[in-house]
Amino acid sequence: MPKIDAHVHVFTKASPEFPREVTPICPAEREESAEKLLGEMEKSQIDQAVLVQIGGTSIEHHSYLRHCLKSYPDRFLGIGLVPPDHPNPAKHMAELADGTGIIGFRLFELGGPRDIFATADAREFKTYPIWECAAEKDYVLWLYPRSIDAHLLPYLVQAFPQVRVVLNHLGMTPGKGKFALDELGRPQIQVSGYNLNMHTTYRMARFENVTVHLSGQYAFSREAYPYQNLAGWHGNLLNDFGVKRLMWATDFPWILEEPGYGELTTIIEKLLPNLSESELADIMGGNAKRFLRFPNRNS
Repeated sequence: MPKIDAHVHVFTKASPEFPREVTPICPAEREESAEKLLGEMEKSQIDQAVLVQIGGTSIEHHSYLRHCLKSYPDRFLGIGLVPPDHPNPAKHMAELADGTGIIGFRLFELGGPRDIFATADAREFKTYPIWECAAEKDYVLWLYPRSIDAHLLPYLVQAFPQVRVVLNHLGMTPGKGKFALDELGRPQIQVSGYNLNMHTTYRMARFENVTVHLSGQYAFSREAYPYQNLAGWHGNLLNDFGVKRLMWATDFPWILEEPGYGELTTIIEKLLPNLSESELADIMGGNAKRFLRFPNRNS
C-alpha cells in the first residue's frame, strides 16, 4: 500500500514564469520546490502527495502548481483555489482542472447566514455554484472554513452527498484573530480547551463522503513534537470517523525546520499507538489512494 502525504504546499520564487502573490508566509524570494519535497519524501519512503495551491487564486497564479503536476504526473495530485468573487466559478474550475491533475478546490469561506439559528437554504449560499460544479464534474472540495462558517457545513454536505469532502487539519475551523505566524514563520492557531465548533466537525462524521486530515498539529499545540496533548483529539476523530476516513499529511514546508519531515512520518503511530498495522497503512496512504483516486506510480 502506498504512503501518501495528503496535504503539502510547494512554491517557487515569484517570477514572470511563475507569478504568485507575495505574503508574509511566502515572501518573494522564498522557494519550497517540488524537487525539495520529493527529496524529503524519498528519504522517508513516501510515495505520493497532494499539492495544495498557495500564492493566489487566479489562473496565472496556478502556473507553478500546474508545472509540477505536469512534470510528475504519477507522484502528485493538485488542489486549486477559486477567486471568492469570480462571476463564473465553474468556468474557472474547468479551466484549471481539465487534464491538469488538479482534482479539486480549497474553500475557506462558505458564504451563508452568520446567525447559527437562522433558517438556512444552501442554494442561497455564495459558494453553492462551486459545490454544484464539484458535483457535476466530480471534483473534491478541500475545506478549511473559518469559525464563523462552521455551522454551514452540514447544509452543503447534505445538499451534495456525491461530492467528496476533505476537512483540513484535524477538522479545525480557525476563529477570527486567532491566526498568527510563529518565530519560524509557521502558522499558529489559538485553540481554546473547549471549542464549540468541533461539535460541527464531529457531526460531519455521519456523512460518508466526508474525510479528515490528521495534520497541522504544530499549529494547534503549544507542546513540542509529538504534540502529545493532541492525542485525545486524534482519538475522538478516529472514534467518530473511523479508520477508513482519516488521512495523514505533513503540511510541508512549514514543518521542515521543526520538527522535521521525517518526524512527521511517525506522528500517527505516536498519537494513535493502538492502531493495527493495516489500520496505520490506511491512514498513511491507503485511504488517500482510494478516496482521491491516486494513479499507480510508474515503475
